[in-house]
Amino acid sequence: MKGLIFLVLLWSHAAYAIDAKQFTDQKQQVAYESLTSELRCLVCQNQTIADSNAELAADLRRQVYEMLQQGQTPEEIIAFMTARYGDFVLYKPPFKIKTSVLWLGPLVFLSIGLLMVFWLIRTMAQKKVDAVQEQGQQEKLAKIRRLLNEEEERF
Repeated sequence: MKGLIFLVLLWSHAAYAIDAKQFTDQKQQVAYESLTSELRCLVCQNQTIADSNAELAADLRRQVYEMLQQGQTPEEIIAFMTARYGDFVLYKPPFKIKTSVLWLGPLVFLSIGLLMVFWLIRTMAQKKVDAVQEQGQQEKLAKIRRLLNEEEERF
């Protein structure tokens, strides 16, 4: 019985997330789908407003729909959204001084990681070389001691 209630609640939540929008022409529908896949949900982790079930994403989808119905172009809608929410609302923000961290941050972290791996490998290799040299020194000392002991036994 608990499983059935869970499934009904899950199904009702999934049905709630579906947006049914009526468009006057195919061009508006294509613009709507394009815009909702270009705009980021501001409360979700790495989701577009088309993919998100959050209330804010639903509000943004509704707002995009209404703006298209009013005759605004996709460029005007994007300009409005970025003016209101900043470049973060764009799923692929443009490269600017303000967004340089978003674009260059991963490269910086990758470079630091590669340098650390290189340093670690080099350090481990040097330790192995030092250990081999130490072992060679020990063997030389042992050989010298043996030779000295043999000489002492002769005399």
